[in-house]
Amino acid sequence: MQQKGGSYTYFLRHDFAFISNGKAVLGFSETLPAPAMEESILFHLTLPDICFSFLSLILFLVDVALDLWAVVELYEDEKYFSMGFLIFLLLGSSVLTQIYSWIWYSEQNKSDPKTDVENFIRRHSLVGPVHIFQLGIVLRYAELIVNTVCGYNKDDSHKKEVTVYLQHDLSILRLFEAFSENVAQLVLMIALTVNMQDQQLFTVAKIIVSLSSLSLSLMTHHRHMRAFVLKKNKMGWSSSVFFFLWNLFLIGPRVVGVSLFVSALPCYFTAHFLSLWTLLIFWAWWQKTDFMESKAGEWLYRATVGLIWYFSWFNVTSGRTRLEAIIYHVVMGSDTMLLLGLWWWWRSVESARLGPLPINPYLLIAVLVTIYITGILLRLLYYWKFHPNKPALQTRLENPDLEPRAPIRRTACMDIEQTDTPEPSPTSTDIPQTQRPLTGIHKRMKIMAENFYY
Repeated sequence: MQQKGGSYTYFLRHDFAFISNGKAVLGFSETLPAPAMEESILFHLTLPDICFSFLSLILFLVDVALDLWAVVELYEDEKYFSMGFLIFLLLGSSVLTQIYSWIWYSEQNKSDPKTDVENFIRRHSLVGPVHIFQLGIVLRYAELIVNTVCGYNKDDSHKKEVTVYLQHDLSILRLFEAFSENVAQLVLMIALTVNMQDQQLFTVAKIIVSLSSLSLSLMTHHRHMRAFVLKKNKMGWSSSVFFFLWNLFLIGPRVVGVSLFVSALPCYFTAHFLSLWTLLIFWAWWQKTDFMESKAGEWLYRATVGLIWYFSWFNVTSGRTRLEAIIYHVVMGSDTMLLLGLWWWWRSVESARLGPLPINPYLLIAVLVTIYITGILLRLLYYWKFHPNKPALQTRLENPDLEPRAPIRRTACMDIEQTDTPEPSPTSTDIPQTQRPLTGIHKRMKIMAENFYY
């Protein structure tokens, strides 16, 4: 209740009476942000962000073309096992990303931001067929490009914010795809290269494109996380470079170590991967992740995190994770050295029938260890100099139904004459806050930002 010059204002939750200046107004209320919170935080859409969107699309299309080329080349070389394994990687990664995309479209609330492209496919019930035919990522790229082109030169804050939402989900999907497809392809291609006497063009091309896609996915993820940091704590390009370098220097030795082990003992690698992957999945469960809406979706996310952890560190909880990171790097560093040691032992045993390596094995192992240690040092430098320490994040969204706030009411009203002045009510003038859990893309954005910075 509020008192204004002898008249009183009454609010109920749905149907209510609003009495002011001798008139009663009946109607329905709509929850709005409190005046101090009406101004939503704008996410800025910059030219580099647009360039990254187009570059990511181009690399995605090039990667698809080279995937087909690689399958054909392996078939012509009669390497049917490698061809079958590559097809398994391609289909498995594509199905994984399509499942995530389909789940996120299915869980989307009415209040979630939508684009013209999404409205079109929903109106014609095309969400399912698009993902069944493995076109979910293409659809999201189409949404992003159309919304980016339409909103960049216009003073349309809504389109720019929706573009950031699209970039966020797409960056997560591309990150999942990078570790389920690109890194796995790197392992396969490097293993093939080690056993080849002459280097083939498609193998070299796939290694370069896979590295580029992985690098761009890491860089895009870092740059998108910058959108949540207040301007005074913005990270420059130097932080992106260091973030990219320490990830690459830690992933590179791991990928090479796994590749060499695969080239020597492929059957034992399967047992090694499944055992370690299972342990990493349960480690993600032990950290009580809460990224998806359903339990089945959450276990899918944990399995994906386990796959990422097999090659690189990925923070899945907020708060202090220094101990977890130390344990992870010690375990994975030791495991990589174990794989390299087994590979070197196998080459020593089979040296009579194996051709010479293009590089001295001792030098190769020393270089990999040096790169890994350099990556650890770069990571420490990044968190010391470039990573904001618990910054204020722009995670508040403009949708009033998705965050706690003290609501006010707007009325659809009808005037009725009121002759009696009502008595003051003893109720408090403060309206209690409402807390509604975040869901959909808003939840994913908030969790990713908090896990990245805290």
